Amino acid sequence: MYLKRFRKGFALLLVVCILAAGANPFVSHADQVSDLKQSIADKQEAIDEANKLKKQLQSGLTDVKNIISGLEKSKNNLAAYISELDTSLSLAQEKILELTTLITDKEAEIKKTTEELNEAIQTEQNQYEAMKNRIRFMYEQGETMYLELLMSAQSFGDVLNKADYIEELSAYDRRMLEEYQATREYVEVCKAQLEAEQVLLEEAKKDVEAEQQALETLIAEKEKEIAAYENDINNREKLLKEYEAEIAAQNAEIKALEDAVAAEKAALAAATQRKYDGGIFAWPAPSYTRISDDYGYRIHPILKVQKFHNGVDMAAPGGSPILAAYDGTVVSAAYSSTMGNYIMIDHGDNLYTIYMHASALYVSKGQEVVKGQKIAAVGSTGRSTGNHLHFSVRLNGSYVSPWNYLSS
Repeated sequence: MYLKRFRKGFALLLVVCILAAGANPFVSHADQVSDLKQSIADKQEAIDEANKLKKQLQSGLTDVKNIISGLEKSKNNLAAYISELDTSLSLAQEKILELTTLITDKEAEIKKTTEELNEAIQTEQNQYEAMKNRIRFMYEQGETMYLELLMSAQSFGDVLNKADYIEELSAYDRRMLEEYQATREYVEVCKAQLEAEQVLLEEAKKDVEAEQQALETLIAEKEKEIAAYENDINNREKLLKEYEAEIAAQNAEIKALEDAVAAEKAALAAATQRKYDGGIFAWPAPSYTRISDDYGYRIHPILKVQKFHNGVDMAAPGGSPILAAYDGTVVSAAYSSTMGNYIMIDHGDNLYTIYMHASALYVSKGQEVVKGQKIAAVGSTGRSTGNHLHFSVRLNGSYVSPWNYLSS
C-alpha cells in the first residue's frame, strides 16, 4: 500500500519537475543559468554603449556660429571662402548620413529587443506557474511522500539511496529558483536596454533635425556671401574676369583629364577599349524638381551679359541621389572651388559625363560604374547658390547638349 502511494506521488512529482524544466528537461539547469547570465552581461554592455553614444551625439553637433565666425577672414577671397565652407558642409552631410544610418540600425535593434523581452516575459510566467504547482504539490504531499519513500526502503543501503533522491529533489528546487531569478533579472535588463535604445533613437532623430538645420544655415550663408559679392557693382568688371577665368580653369581641368585618358588608351591601343553603344542615358537626378538653368547661351543673371552654360542644372533636394548616366569608368572624383565635389565618367569613344556640386561622392577614380548606379549626392558645393546637379556632356573635347543623350 505504501509502495503504491509512493509510486503515484513520485510520478506526479516527476510531471511537476518536467513542467518546471520546460520543453527539454534534460538540458542542464547550470547551462541555462549560465547562458542567461551571459545574456544579461551582453545586454548591460549594450546599455552602456547606448548611453555612451548618446553623450557623444549630444557633444558632436555642428557649431554653425563658430564656423561662420571663423570664415570672416576668408570673405575677401571668395574661392578660399567657398572651399572652407564646403569642407564644413561636407562634414555636416556626413554627420546626417551617419545619424540616418544609426536611426535605421536602432529601429531594427528596438524591434529585436522587444521580441526578446516578450519571449523572456513569457518564459518568466511559465516558470512562475510551474513553481507555484511545485510548491502546492510539496505543501500537500511533500512530507508524506518523503516518509513513504524512506519507509519503503528494504535495507540501510536503500535508505541512503532514498535519502540521495530526496537531496537531489531539493537541489533541483534550488536550481529552478536560481533559474527563475536569473530570468527575472534578464527581463529587467531587457526592459532597461529597450529604454536606452529608445532614448538614443530619439536623440539621433533630434540631432538629424539639428544637423539638417545647420546644413541649411551654412548653405544660406554661402548664398548670401556669393550674392553680395556678385551684386556689388564695383566688382562687376572684376567678376566678369573671374567668371571667365573660372570657366577656363574648369575647361583646362576637364581637358587635362581627357588628355590623360587619351594617353592611357594610346598606351593600351592593343587592348580592348570601351565603346559607347549609342544607348539613352539614365536621368542623373531622379529626385529633381525642375530645370533651373538649361544648356546653351543665355543672359547671365548677375553679369547681365550673354554667356555659355555648358550643362543642365537640375534643382533637387540636398542629399538626394546622383546616378551614373551610363556605363563607364570614373576618370575623376575630386573637389574644386568652382565645380565643388564633382565626378567625371568616361563612356568610351571620347564621350564623357560630368556631375558637379555634389554634397558627397560615393565612387573613386578608376572605378567601373553602370548605368543608374548611385555615385554621389546632390549638394551645393563649389560656386553654387542652392542644391542642384550641374550635368554636362563632352564629346571629342567639346561640350555638347545633354539633351542629345537624355530621354526628355
